[in-house]
Amino acid sequence: MDLLRYVAFSTDPRGGNPAGVVLDATGLDEATMAATAAEVGYSETAFVVPRQDGAFDIRYFSPKNEVPFCGHATIATAVAHARLHGAGDLLLHTQAGPVPVTTSVGPDGAVTATLVSVEPRTEALAEADLAELLAALRWSPADLDPALPPRAAYAGAWHPVIAAASRERLADLDYDRAALADLMARRDWTTITLVRRESESVFHARNPFPPGGVVEDPATGAAAAALGGYLRALGLIGTPARLTVHQGADMGRPSLITVGVPADPAAGIEVTGTAVPIA
Repeated sequence: MDLLRYVAFSTDPRGGNPAGVVLDATGLDEATMAATAAEVGYSETAFVVPRQDGAFDIRYFSPKNEVPFCGHATIATAVAHARLHGAGDLLLHTQAGPVPVTTSVGPDGAVTATLVSVEPRTEALAEADLAELLAALRWSPADLDPALPPRAAYAGAWHPVIAAASRERLADLDYDRAALADLMARRDWTTITLVRRESESVFHARNPFPPGGVVEDPATGAAAAALGGYLRALGLIGTPARLTVHQGADMGRPSLITVGVPADPAAGIEVTGTAVPIA
């Protein structure tokens, strides 16, 4: 097994979100993938199996469980593939559905990847679930931004979107890990998307991920895609739109995610970022 290590959504290996990447996992069984991801310890490790039709199957494992879709590991995988085989188009078959990815090389040699998510969905959060979620986060209803109502959002994996009323509230992350992990496991939520809107198109985000054995993700492409779908579904942005999501700064790993939101309500959300190898 050739295991690569990349950082996604940053040009600096000290920032972004680390991901393990195995570009040819042919013959590896699920137990081996899970054990490898646990040993690597990153929030996700991606395992790719080439298909005869030129596309690829891909699976994502956190240190504790498998997730149906992971944005930062997809970006890392696409960049790693481009560095070895050249930039171009890839089609990745995830458990959530097919995800096309395009890579390109900039004048400075940096490789950028853009994925297109599966069709997003947005659903209401039950009052009891919201109350339990806020209690686990140690937030109160007064900590919420009324302009961005809580919802569950999906673009390959489910992420409740909870908007903070202030940047200070977002910066102060001190949650009940056991309680939040239990709730997320029961509701099949992959991460919690905590956001603060700075302007019409600029957001700050944090993503607790206790079910995967990770306190917090420094960059979450799947959640960024779900956020784009949520904003479009609720009419909170004009479309088409291009959003910037800053994440990871509060934990010392600054990340930059660009989100493209087409006007078509059924179209997938575009997530763009760079990735670099970890020496």
